[in-house]
Amino acid sequence: MNNWIESLNFSIFGATFLLSAIGLWFTFILPGMDRWSRRFFIHFFAVYILCCLSGLADVVLQYYPVPRTVFISLLLLESLLLSLPLLMLTGFLLHCCGERIRTSKLLHAILGLWSVFFVLLMSVLFIDGYIRFTAANQYSRGSLYPLPLIPLIAALLIDVAGTIKRRRQLSRKVFLAFLIAFLPTTAALTVHLFVDVFPLVDIGYVLSALAMYSLILSDQIEQDKHQQREILRQQQEIARQQQEIAHERASVMVLQMRPHFIYNTLMSIHSLCRLDPMKAQQVTLDFTNYLRKNFNAIASDRSIPFSSELEHTQAYLAVEQAQYDDMLIVEYDTPHMHFRLPPLTLQPIVENAVKHGMNPYSGPLRITIRTRHTDACSVITVINNGTDFKPSNDREPHIALQNIRQRLEMMCSGKLSISPCNSGGTVVALMIPDAAEQEEVRNNA
Repeated sequence: MNNWIESLNFSIFGATFLLSAIGLWFTFILPGMDRWSRRFFIHFFAVYILCCLSGLADVVLQYYPVPRTVFISLLLLESLLLSLPLLMLTGFLLHCCGERIRTSKLLHAILGLWSVFFVLLMSVLFIDGYIRFTAANQYSRGSLYPLPLIPLIAALLIDVAGTIKRRRQLSRKVFLAFLIAFLPTTAALTVHLFVDVFPLVDIGYVLSALAMYSLILSDQIEQDKHQQREILRQQQEIARQQQEIAHERASVMVLQMRPHFIYNTLMSIHSLCRLDPMKAQQVTLDFTNYLRKNFNAIASDRSIPFSSELEHTQAYLAVEQAQYDDMLIVEYDTPHMHFRLPPLTLQPIVENAVKHGMNPYSGPLRITIRTRHTDACSVITVINNGTDFKPSNDREPHIALQNIRQRLEMMCSGKLSISPCNSGGTVVALMIPDAAEQEEVRNNA
């Protein structure tokens, strides 16, 4: 019978040691745990590993003629180590509730009961009524053996009551985790008052700790997922705000049309009314169409057909050609028309080309607008033979082009590139993915 009990004790201590080591290992390697909780579980499982080692030493030393004081000291050490998780769990409960540990009445009550337990435990060294030894150096329970267990059980019951009282401050999983940690241990110690189930108390502690650990880790992973969703929501909100800012910038660009362009257009119309009334009517229509497209762009927060943006650009260029006559030559090579783009994309690029490329002393300014479809992408190319674009020398086109680049990226995952032309001048290329490609880019972002 004794051999069977000893084998069971060794098995329980081995299982407890293994579970504690697994808990310690997972605490080190698993993500999703805050620093305070990680440090708590490291110390928590380390205490149980020490407890298992001391328990195994107690069992082994029963087979050797060692002084009874040494044996009792090891037994007391195991009991003391088993009581430390009680204090640790109380502190962890208060931490999870956001309470100050040092000023907590719950912790003071638990410390008071633990101090009574400690005094009673130390009295075992001086009072023979706790443990009796047989001639074969085997120990048995004395009449006073249950006495130190009473303050521990009382402390556990207070912790259970404190957990229930604080249930609204804990998530459902963490609340259940603390109940699982306290209730089985309370039951095991209560049984231990009457029957010697010391090893079962050990494994009950560790199983409760592992259950609590898994529940709390699961809860923290869910919190991390919630935080990630919140971060994603904030990023989407920032992207939306940036899109609104870009749209507002476009609106300001429209409202801040160059005064000299309006002045020169009106003066050209005034002169043409006398010299060429038919042409004056056409320029007035082009200028009106240009203004209407500009103000429609303010109200639009979605992409528009390329044909509409091209009409806007053509209206602008028609007005400019009325002023510059043969000094401005425009070529259109746009076989690909069936795609969408943000409003005020092509027209400001062409306007920049006219504004910064026109030089009366260098001959006519030639602007070519091309569209192609290649590799699931619509490409718009604006080529001019005017003055090379030099970013370091002129900051004004930077603002307009940067605004276009930002709106392209946000609204259709497009790109804008600027490069010098081999024969002189500047090439601006717009690359707009097809609708399916845009969706894939957004999903991968």
